[in-house]
Amino acid sequence: MSELIYCVLLLRLNIMSIFSKACEYGIRAMLHISTQSQEGRRVSLKDIAAAIDSPEAFTAKILQQLARHGIVDSVKGPNGGFEIAEKNRSKIRLSHIVSAIDGDQVYRGCGLGLKECNADKPCPVHDRFKVIREELKDMLENTSMEDLTFQLKDGLTFLKR
Repeated sequence: MSELIYCVLLLRLNIMSIFSKACEYGIRAMLHISTQSQEGRRVSLKDIAAAIDSPEAFTAKILQQLARHGIVDSVKGPNGGFEIAEKNRSKIRLSHIVSAIDGDQVYRGCGLGLKECNADKPCPVHDRFKVIREELKDMLENTSMEDLTFQLKDGLTFLKR
């Protein structure tokens, strides 16, 4: 790959966040909920928002979307909150969260941000960016909440610095 095209791809990936802000917060929220669920605790909206440094109202909307898609369980009442059943942590993939919040645009977007880009009329980086999108899709579809929760719990990864 020429250096110029490689630089354009890196610049494009750095300029655009791969995911929307809502999706980033959704993934972080799910990781926090998953780690707490692993300890047998439900988590309040307020606790989640504080843990992921997100406004409560914004976090509530994100969690509503995730609950509507059956990705997180929402329990009402004085002892309510959000949780992920143990049997579901191994089934929930990052791709489920991304699809629930951002849809499939991450798999279809143009590497240069053009409105229309496809195999019939490709942009200059179409074929190279297609490989990146396919690798991203593979990673999202093969990464479970359980995997990421164990990494957090074991201190191999971090949500806060």
